[in-house]
Amino acid sequence: MSAPGAALLTRPPVAGGGKGLAGQLVLAVVSGGYAVGAALGWGSEKLANFMGDFGLSAAGLLAAVSCYHYARTVDRRERGAWLMFAFSSFMGALGNAVWGWYEVLLGRQVPEPSLADFAFLCFAPPAIVGLLVLAKRPVTRAGWVCLGLDSWLIGGSLLTLSWSLALANAARTAQSGAPGSVPRAALSLAYPLLDIALVSMVLVLHFRRSANNRSAVNTAIAALALTVLSDALFTSPLLNTTYRSGEILDAGWFAGSLLLAYAPWGAHRPEPLDRGGQRADRPHSRPISGSLPALTPYLAAAVCTLGILYNVVDGRKVDRMVVFTGCTVVLALVIRQGIMLLDNIALTQELAQKENHFRSLVQGSSDVIMIAAPTGTLRYVSPAAAGVYGREAEELVGSELATLIHPDDLGRVVHEVRRFLAAPPTEEPTTRIECRFRSGGGEWLNVESTVNRHQGGLILNSRDVTERVRLQAQLQHSAEHDPLTDLPNRALFTRRVRQALTGRRAGDHSSAVLFIDLDGFKAVNDTIGHQAGDELLVEAARRLQDAVRAGDTAARLGGDEFAALILGDGSRDRSAREYQVHEIAERLRTTLSQPYRIAGSEVRVAASIGVAFADPGITPSDLMRNADLAMYRAKAGGKDRVELYAPQMQAEVVRKAELAGRLRTALHEGEFALLHQPVVSLVTGEVAVVVAQARWRSAQGILFTPAEFLRVAERGEGGGSGGPDASRTAELGRWLLEEAVEQAAERHRAGHGVPVAVRMTAQRLLDRSLPRGSVEALLARHGLPSGALVLELAASDPRVPFDELERRLTALHRLGVRIALDGFGSGYAAISALRRLPVDLLKLDRGLVEGVVESARLHKITAGLLRIANDLGMQSVADGVDLPEQVAALRAMGCTHGRGAAFSGPLDEYRLRRALVRGTFPVPGGTAQHALAAGASGGSMAIRRGSNNETPVPPT
Repeated sequence: MSAPGAALLTRPPVAGGGKGLAGQLVLAVVSGGYAVGAALGWGSEKLANFMGDFGLSAAGLLAAVSCYHYARTVDRRERGAWLMFAFSSFMGALGNAVWGWYEVLLGRQVPEPSLADFAFLCFAPPAIVGLLVLAKRPVTRAGWVCLGLDSWLIGGSLLTLSWSLALANAARTAQSGAPGSVPRAALSLAYPLLDIALVSMVLVLHFRRSANNRSAVNTAIAALALTVLSDALFTSPLLNTTYRSGEILDAGWFAGSLLLAYAPWGAHRPEPLDRGGQRADRPHSRPISGSLPALTPYLAAAVCTLGILYNVVDGRKVDRMVVFTGCTVVLALVIRQGIMLLDNIALTQELAQKENHFRSLVQGSSDVIMIAAPTGTLRYVSPAAAGVYGREAEELVGSELATLIHPDDLGRVVHEVRRFLAAPPTEEPTTRIECRFRSGGGEWLNVESTVNRHQGGLILNSRDVTERVRLQAQLQHSAEHDPLTDLPNRALFTRRVRQALTGRRAGDHSSAVLFIDLDGFKAVNDTIGHQAGDELLVEAARRLQDAVRAGDTAARLGGDEFAALILGDGSRDRSAREYQVHEIAERLRTTLSQPYRIAGSEVRVAASIGVAFADPGITPSDLMRNADLAMYRAKAGGKDRVELYAPQMQAEVVRKAELAGRLRTALHEGEFALLHQPVVSLVTGEVAVVVAQARWRSAQGILFTPAEFLRVAERGEGGGSGGPDASRTAELGRWLLEEAVEQAAERHRAGHGVPVAVRMTAQRLLDRSLPRGSVEALLARHGLPSGALVLELAASDPRVPFDELERRLTALHRLGVRIALDGFGSGYAAISALRRLPVDLLKLDRGLVEGVVESARLHKITAGLLRIANDLGMQSVADGVDLPEQVAALRAMGCTHGRGAAFSGPLDEYRLRRALVRGTFPVPGGTAQHALAAGASGGSMAIRRGSNNETPVPPT
């Protein structure tokens, strides 16, 4: 809470203050009006008697009702006191009412004694009890004794003075023996004695009142004091004999009753609250007001002495009552002083014990305790300074505190100290400062100090936190740096990118972010081990750190991915900045692509780098995403190159995400259909195998070749990295295999025993997410016989473990699953696959088949590959045979089978079964050429030329 806020809490509310002021004005007007009426005699004796009797009775009744209702709203601690005040006021009202009954209604003098005297005598005792309830109760037996002694000191002194002035005459009248003198003397003595007791309690308890509702209690005490003062004037010899109802003396009683009625409501104000919602401590009283309770016994003794001196100076004989009372007062004063002396001795001993206790704590504390004067000079330093600062305490005493603080921290420390001293102590009792102190050896120690105020200066409780600061710095460094390379990690790099885009660099759009990926790093881990891979990463990080400029940031984001933040120079020339950053990126690529000497051997990796610039309005996450997209574009474009980000890259990512979403929807809603394309013998035209292919069914009922879907699927499976589309393409692959096996089993049961071929990548076949033996379980579930399934193994990634692939294919081959090597003549590791894998069929790549007629070079290559297949005793399949010339050329080279538009496009299940019933296809240029015309005239099948992108849905 701010200082103005705290000041507002200590002020009374504006509305409450206005109501209190209005009540005080009403009280003053009514009391003043009564006093003016009493001074003027009210105009008539009858009205004067009425106002002097029933007016006072009404005021007392008002006070009784006010105190009673207030008692019902306060807590139990104060309720009894205000009930006593209500009863006391009611008895005063009753006495005045009885007095008026005689004077006003009956028109005769009030008898002595009467019921009015009884009521008036019952006024003081309840008021005294109420004051005792409101008083702060002593906590010790000596405190109760002192309370009684203080009451007697005040009461005895007033009794001595009153006896000397008036009460002695009343006592002598009672001793004269005249008729009725004793009751009248008793009443004349009872009134002042009760008033003396009430005044004593008022004076004593004024200094012992509780802190609850001070305004109401003070106003009630003032009301009772005004009433007692009026009683004292009434019992004095000067006014007692001449008093008449309605005189000016009644104005004192009237004002006292109204003041008591006003006390609990008009003077009530809420106590100020601190920030915790508790009552705030009031400021300490001034020395004079705080000394009044201690001066009370001496003032009482002085009053008693004045009573005795009055009799001596007047030449009267000192009354025995005065002597006895004076002696008891003096005795009470002596006893009280003795108790105070014993209390002072006990307090002195306790203070000495506490001082020794705190001195031992300070002397034995491991913290350094220093006291600084308002000028900043150290006046005390604890002995712990020798162990903490390496300097003796005596050496530090008298020196300036500012000379011990590091110059870089001094301004901050001075600002904090000034702010702390300006704040209210109730709001901020302490503060904490951390800075560097000079030690005896000259080095700087990190010191944490708790600062308190002390007589205008400061008390500093300081401790050495150098180790903690060092540990925090180490933890901070570990949290922001890569543990292997000690380069900034992703979190720190992101923060520095954000700083480069904001603050004073917000308008500089020439900064750039580089994302770097090491091509071929996984092969290093797989071939020579992860320890060697870590050494390569450390060396690459060192090269990257040395290659970037001073002020730029090189970071490792994880794995073999690095990043660099290239700060701009404020240039607005886009081409110039692109040239400069591209030159830096090329230098980094060249540096990172140099050979590495790891584990005694030379290792080579390349670097693919994506660059994105801090265009206006770009966010740190978008900038880093753009650089990441550019890096992946560099890898897709051939690796070991630098690629600048272009907006179409993001559009391509969005398009891929949309395609992946369409693929998922098509799979879940059953929009894919399965077609089969026959593989035909180039000699006899018989159907040897049917190849399963997926097609997407459009909303118009037409099956389209989902080329884009298949490209996404091939990228997802071929990458082997579990990309964003990998899960959906894997789902498509599972669907294709299951549907192909299920329909093949149905055809076998219908008498069509042609095997089905399903294309599958090596990564897919070795996918650990698939249940072990899933292909075997699928064959057993549908009852597909041995030799009825052909797996076309697509070109594999070089990172696929060949040993594991060999074991998996061998296990499937034992179950009768035939293996076809797809794409023979292109790709990686074809010779190794022929040497190690159980291959039954070789599929010539479509690129060889397309140019086998026109290109003599391709003709020779294809012929050589077919000779290899024939020598190994394998069957061969030419993919993409669309022209009769290709059929003839391939058959002449020794190719055994072909697939393409020269025979048939992909067929749905209905047309496939019709083709299987017929059993053969016409072979262009072969012996079965006459069957071509017969088949065409029959309308059973027409040879399509072209891409066959559309296949109409057959009639149902």
